[in-house]
Amino acid sequence: VIVFYSHHSHQFSQQHNSFVLFSSSSAFLPLPHCTIMKLVSIIALAGITSSVAFTGVPLLTAQASRIAPLNGNKSNEHDSSMREEDDGMLTRRETLKSWVVGAAAIGFMAFPGKATAFPNKISTQYDDRPKQRGAKPQALGVATRKDLYGEEYLGLKPCGAAPNCFCSSDSLEDAPETNIPPFKWSTDKISSREDAFQQLYEVVKAYQPGQSNIDGGGFDIVTFDPKAGYIYVQFQSLKNGYIDDLEFAVVGDDKDNNVVQVRSSSRFGYLDFGVNAKRINYLANILRAKGWDAPGVELATHKLYGEMDGWTG
Repeated sequence: VIVFYSHHSHQFSQQHNSFVLFSSSSAFLPLPHCTIMKLVSIIALAGITSSVAFTGVPLLTAQASRIAPLNGNKSNEHDSSMREEDDGMLTRRETLKSWVVGAAAIGFMAFPGKATAFPNKISTQYDDRPKQRGAKPQALGVATRKDLYGEEYLGLKPCGAAPNCFCSSDSLEDAPETNIPPFKWSTDKISSREDAFQQLYEVVKAYQPGQSNIDGGGFDIVTFDPKAGYIYVQFQSLKNGYIDDLEFAVVGDDKDNNVVQVRSSSRFGYLDFGVNAKRINYLANILRAKGWDAPGVELATHKLYGEMDGWTG
């Protein structure tokens, strides 16, 4: 079963702003609000984005950004519900196709398995709670990508439509809400790429789980390749075990290149409640003290992210 909610649901239900249930008999049946909220919670915890679980609603992009979170509790665990404004309906065929994909995803993802937090977690209080780590995203690392115009470029995995990701190799023109400046090490203080990434590794290794009330489940440096100029780290939330992915990479083979591309993204949920910005800025502050040019995420250039995720900079 898939829940459908729309502000303009005339094609499927005569009730305005109604919740309906799609069944194999192609009937749309009104459901009690309590039942709806339980199903919505399952969908939200499954990490299904709004384009799949909630059809007929456009996602946030540089061209369409009319999505706002529900008023209420805003937890750093990424598991709140969302309210979306509908600027237009999908066709029935597109809607059914999205529902089929959503049903399959929910079946695989809605019920978490047991998994432990990383050893450097800040507490054992929630060890008996099921963790929803999720699968490692595909196509991480440096690779050939395509922008909105089909032009190829070398960079990290682009962010999606959800406001829970930042990537310095995202185009400022195509994705102003997810683009951030790359980091640069000081060539006066650091003579090689390997030395720069050794210093970066030490900074990441000294990261404090629980800082700013995030990443209490600890972190793990999965890949460290100073010669290639690449670091991949997984961070985990304390209670539910959600995993976020962080990457640092030098793009290209220019030995004189002192630019480090940065990407931090959440696997689950739509909003991140400021988690990725806090993580990037924490590391950027330490690197700046060591002579790096590391601007981080600034509220002045990411006001919409701040409004939606409750982040104040």
